[in-house]
Amino acid sequence: MVAVAGALLGLVAGVGGALAGALLASVLWREHRDRVARRDRLAATAALAAGLKAFTAELRAGAHPAAAAANTAEDCAPPAAEVFDTIATTAARGGDVEAALAHTDAAPLARAWRLADAHGVPLAGALEAVGRDLDRRAAFARQVRARMAGPRASVAVLAALPVFGLLLGEFSGAGPVQVLRTTLAGQVLLVLGAVLVCAGLRWCAHLTGEAPG
Repeated sequence: MVAVAGALLGLVAGVGGALAGALLASVLWREHRDRVARRDRLAATAALAAGLKAFTAELRAGAHPAAAAANTAEDCAPPAAEVFDTIATTAARGGDVEAALAHTDAAPLARAWRLADAHGVPLAGALEAVGRDLDRRAAFARQVRARMAGPRASVAVLAALPVFGLLLGEFSGAGPVQVLRTTLAGQVLLVLGAVLVCAGLRWCAHLTGEAPG
Protein backbone atom coordinates (compact mmCIF):
# COMPACT_ATOMS: atom_id res chain seq x y z
CA MET A 1 0.00 0.00 0.00
CA VAL A 2 2.80 2.41 0.93
CA ALA A 3 4.74 1.57 -2.24
CA VAL A 4 1.66 1.96 -4.45
CA ALA A 5 0.74 5.32 -2.93
CA GLY A 6 4.30 6.56 -3.31
CA ALA A 7 4.51 5.39 -6.92
CA LEU A 8 1.21 7.02 -7.88
CA LEU A 9 2.09 10.35 -6.32
CA GLY A 10 5.58 10.07 -7.77
CA LEU A 11 4.09 9.94 -11.27
CA VAL A 12 1.97 13.00 -10.56
CA ALA A 13 4.14 15.12 -8.29
CA GLY A 14 7.72 13.92 -8.68
CA VAL A 15 10.11 12.57 -6.07
CA GLY A 16 8.71 14.85 -3.38
CA GLY A 17 5.23 13.59 -4.11
CA ALA A 18 6.42 9.99 -3.89
CA LEU A 19 7.99 10.59 -0.48
CA ALA A 20 4.95 12.50 0.75
CA GLY A 21 2.59 9.81 -0.49
CA ALA A 22 4.63 7.03 1.12
CA LEU A 23 4.69 8.88 4.44
CA LEU A 24 0.97 9.56 4.44
CA ALA A 25 0.09 6.03 3.34
CA SER A 26 2.25 4.47 6.06
CA VAL A 27 0.68 6.61 8.79
CA LEU A 28 -2.86 5.99 7.55
CA TRP A 29 -2.19 2.24 7.37
CA ARG A 30 -0.85 2.28 10.92
CA GLU A 31 -3.95 4.20 12.06
CA HIS A 32 -6.15 1.57 10.43
CA ARG A 33 -4.18 -1.29 11.96
CA ASP A 34 -4.38 0.26 15.44
CA ARG A 35 -8.12 0.84 15.06
CA VAL A 36 -8.70 -2.79 14.07
CA ALA A 37 -6.54 -3.99 16.98
CA ARG A 38 -8.54 -1.90 19.45
CA ARG A 39 -11.81 -3.21 18.05
CA ASP A 40 -10.65 -6.83 18.21
CA ARG A 41 -9.32 -6.37 21.74
CA LEU A 42 -12.63 -4.92 22.91
CA ALA A 43 -14.60 -7.73 21.24
CA ALA A 44 -12.37 -10.36 22.87
CA THR A 45 -12.78 -8.78 26.31
CA ALA A 46 -16.57 -8.60 25.96
CA ALA A 47 -16.76 -12.20 24.70
CA LEU A 48 -14.64 -13.48 27.57
CA ALA A 49 -16.78 -11.61 30.12
CA ALA A 50 -19.96 -13.08 28.61
CA GLY A 51 -18.41 -16.54 28.57
CA LEU A 52 -17.45 -16.27 32.23
CA LYS A 53 -21.05 -15.53 33.17
CA ALA A 54 -22.22 -18.72 31.48
CA PHE A 55 -19.29 -20.73 32.85
CA THR A 56 -19.78 -19.66 36.47
CA ALA A 57 -23.54 -20.25 36.19
CA GLU A 58 -22.85 -23.86 35.21
CA LEU A 59 -20.31 -24.25 38.00
CA ARG A 60 -22.82 -23.02 40.55
CA ALA A 61 -25.34 -25.49 39.14
CA GLY A 62 -22.92 -28.30 40.00
CA ALA A 63 -21.31 -28.97 36.62
CA HIS A 64 -17.74 -30.25 36.44
CA PRO A 65 -15.34 -27.53 35.22
CA ALA A 66 -14.49 -29.57 32.10
CA ALA A 67 -18.14 -30.00 31.12
CA ALA A 68 -19.01 -26.40 32.00
CA ALA A 69 -16.10 -25.09 29.92
CA ALA A 70 -16.98 -27.32 26.96
CA ASN A 71 -20.58 -26.11 26.98
CA THR A 72 -19.47 -22.49 27.28
CA ALA A 73 -17.00 -22.83 24.41
CA GLU A 74 -19.79 -23.91 22.08
CA ASP A 75 -21.67 -20.65 22.60
CA CYS A 76 -18.75 -18.20 22.74
CA ALA A 77 -17.16 -16.04 20.07
CA PRO A 78 -13.85 -17.45 18.74
CA PRO A 79 -11.40 -15.56 20.99
CA ALA A 80 -13.15 -16.65 24.19
CA ALA A 81 -14.06 -20.08 22.81
CA GLU A 82 -10.36 -20.94 22.54
CA VAL A 83 -9.87 -20.10 26.22
CA PHE A 84 -12.76 -22.29 27.35
CA ASP A 85 -11.66 -25.08 25.00
CA THR A 86 -8.29 -24.99 26.75
CA ILE A 87 -9.97 -25.16 30.15
CA ALA A 88 -12.21 -28.05 29.06
CA THR A 89 -9.38 -30.10 27.56
CA THR A 90 -6.99 -29.54 30.46
CA ALA A 91 -9.59 -30.13 33.19
CA ALA A 92 -10.84 -33.31 31.51
CA ARG A 93 -7.31 -34.72 31.56
CA GLY A 94 -6.72 -33.64 35.15
CA GLY A 95 -4.01 -31.23 34.05
CA ASP A 96 -2.89 -27.88 35.44
CA VAL A 97 -5.50 -25.41 34.20
CA GLU A 98 -3.61 -22.46 35.63
CA ALA A 99 -0.47 -23.36 33.67
CA ALA A 100 -2.50 -23.93 30.50
CA LEU A 101 -4.20 -20.54 30.80
CA ALA A 102 -0.87 -18.82 31.40
CA HIS A 103 -0.08 -19.36 27.70
CA THR A 104 -3.27 -17.64 26.53
CA ASP A 105 -4.62 -14.09 26.66
CA ALA A 106 -6.63 -15.00 29.78
CA ALA A 107 -4.06 -14.28 32.48
CA PRO A 108 -6.73 -13.00 34.94
CA LEU A 109 -8.46 -16.38 34.73
CA ALA A 110 -5.17 -18.12 35.52
CA ARG A 111 -4.72 -15.94 38.61
CA ALA A 112 -8.29 -16.65 39.74
CA TRP A 113 -7.73 -20.38 39.27
CA ARG A 114 -4.51 -20.21 41.29
CA LEU A 115 -6.32 -18.32 44.05
CA ALA A 116 -9.04 -20.97 44.18
CA ASP A 117 -6.54 -23.84 44.22
CA ALA A 118 -4.14 -22.32 46.73
CA HIS A 119 -6.56 -20.81 49.25
CA GLY A 120 -9.76 -22.77 48.84
CA VAL A 121 -11.70 -19.82 47.47
CA PRO A 122 -14.80 -20.98 45.55
CA LEU A 123 -13.83 -21.10 41.88
CA ALA A 124 -17.15 -19.69 40.71
CA GLY A 125 -16.82 -16.69 43.01
CA ALA A 126 -13.25 -15.95 41.90
CA LEU A 127 -14.19 -16.18 38.23
CA GLU A 128 -17.27 -14.02 38.73
CA ALA A 129 -15.01 -11.29 40.12
CA VAL A 130 -12.83 -11.57 37.00
CA GLY A 131 -15.93 -11.39 34.81
CA ARG A 132 -17.13 -8.22 36.54
CA ASP A 133 -13.73 -6.63 36.06
CA LEU A 134 -13.72 -7.53 32.36
CA ASP A 135 -17.22 -6.09 32.01
CA ARG A 136 -16.06 -2.81 33.52
CA ARG A 137 -13.02 -2.73 31.24
CA ALA A 138 -15.15 -3.30 28.14
CA ALA A 139 -17.70 -0.68 29.21
CA PHE A 140 -14.95 1.84 29.88
CA ALA A 141 -13.33 1.18 26.49
CA ARG A 142 -16.68 1.67 24.73
CA GLN A 143 -17.25 4.89 26.65
CA VAL A 144 -13.82 6.23 25.70
CA ARG A 145 -14.36 5.30 22.05
CA ALA A 146 -17.71 7.11 21.99
CA ARG A 147 -16.28 10.23 23.62
CA MET A 148 -13.31 10.31 21.26
CA ALA A 149 -15.47 10.13 18.12
CA GLY A 150 -15.86 13.91 17.99
CA PRO A 151 -12.16 14.74 18.46
CA ARG A 152 -11.18 12.13 15.87
CA ALA A 153 -13.59 13.65 13.35
CA SER A 154 -12.04 17.06 14.02
CA VAL A 155 -8.57 15.61 13.44
CA ALA A 156 -9.66 14.19 10.08
CA VAL A 157 -11.04 17.57 9.00
CA LEU A 158 -7.89 19.41 10.08
CA ALA A 159 -5.65 16.88 8.32
CA ALA A 160 -7.59 17.45 5.09
CA LEU A 161 -7.35 21.26 5.25
CA PRO A 162 -4.07 21.43 3.27
CA VAL A 163 -5.80 19.68 0.37
CA PHE A 164 -8.65 22.18 0.46
CA GLY A 165 -6.06 24.96 0.55
CA LEU A 166 -4.42 23.63 -2.61
CA LEU A 167 -7.77 23.36 -4.37
CA LEU A 168 -8.67 26.90 -3.35
CA GLY A 169 -5.35 28.13 -4.70
CA GLU A 170 -5.92 26.33 -7.99
CA PHE A 171 -9.42 27.77 -8.40
CA SER A 172 -8.11 31.26 -7.66
CA GLY A 173 -5.42 30.92 -10.34
CA ALA A 174 -2.39 30.90 -8.03
CA GLY A 175 -1.19 27.52 -9.34
CA PRO A 176 0.20 26.00 -6.12
CA VAL A 177 0.16 22.46 -7.54
CA GLN A 178 2.45 23.48 -10.40
CA VAL A 179 4.86 25.04 -7.92
CA LEU A 180 4.91 21.90 -5.80
CA ARG A 181 5.45 19.67 -8.83
CA THR A 182 8.08 21.58 -10.78
CA THR A 183 10.28 23.51 -8.34
CA LEU A 184 12.85 22.34 -5.82
CA ALA A 185 11.33 24.51 -3.12
CA GLY A 186 7.92 23.07 -3.89
CA GLN A 187 9.20 19.50 -3.62
CA VAL A 188 10.84 20.27 -0.28
CA LEU A 189 7.70 21.94 1.02
CA LEU A 190 5.60 19.00 -0.16
CA VAL A 191 7.69 16.56 1.87
CA LEU A 192 7.82 18.92 4.86
CA GLY A 193 4.06 19.35 4.78
CA ALA A 194 3.54 15.59 4.68
CA VAL A 195 5.91 15.14 7.64
CA LEU A 196 4.00 17.73 9.68
CA VAL A 197 0.62 16.20 8.82
CA CYS A 198 1.88 12.72 9.73
CA ALA A 199 3.33 13.98 13.00
CA GLY A 200 0.03 15.66 13.81
CA LEU A 201 -1.94 12.52 13.04
CA ARG A 202 0.27 10.33 15.22
CA TRP A 203 0.22 12.82 18.09
CA CYS A 204 -3.56 13.09 17.95
CA ALA A 205 -3.81 9.30 17.81
CA HIS A 206 -1.72 9.18 20.97
CA LEU A 207 -3.92 11.76 22.71
CA THR A 208 -7.18 10.07 21.72
CA GLY A 209 -5.99 6.49 22.13
CA GLU A 210 -8.37 4.13 23.91
CA ALA A 211 -7.56 2.24 27.07
CA PRO A 212 -6.87 -1.44 26.45
CA GLY A 213 -9.90 -3.62 26.82
